[in-house]
Amino acid sequence: MAFGRTSLGSAAGGGGRAMGGGAQRPLSDINVTPLVDVMLVLLVIFIITAPLMASSIKLDLPQTDAGQPNDAPKFVSLSVDASGKVFLNDKAVTDEELAQQLEKAAADSKDTEVQLRADQTVPYGKVVALMGIANKAGLSRIGFVTEAETAPQKLPR
Repeated sequence: MAFGRTSLGSAAGGGGRAMGGGAQRPLSDINVTPLVDVMLVLLVIFIITAPLMASSIKLDLPQTDAGQPNDAPKFVSLSVDASGKVFLNDKAVTDEELAQQLEKAAADSKDTEVQLRADQTVPYGKVVALMGIANKAGLSRIGFVTEAETAPQKLPR
């Protein structure tokens, strides 16, 4: 069997130098002991250094009351019913009273939002007039409040 030579010696029958004197096959298993040793050393290094990386610089920061994240957004509720009657925070008001109270709300905070609720039958002109009163008072943030449809309806063409 001259065709069966390998780099480790002769074929099945011959015992070359690399195989020793007998017909033993070389071990093909990988020794994982050094790999486990390295991994354990790395684990110990990370365990020791992790608390050192988490430490932060100690600072004595100044205190302020401006811009606290727990401040609730301010808003006023402006409603118009089907007859055209105007309500500010669920209280009936005239246009002059509305302008005065909106100016007062704007003086308290320029970020006050007007949440506008209008009946479907209210003319568009009335809604625009109320928006103008709010804008003139200094409140430019206006949100329209609607209700979600219960069942989808097709729009008339």
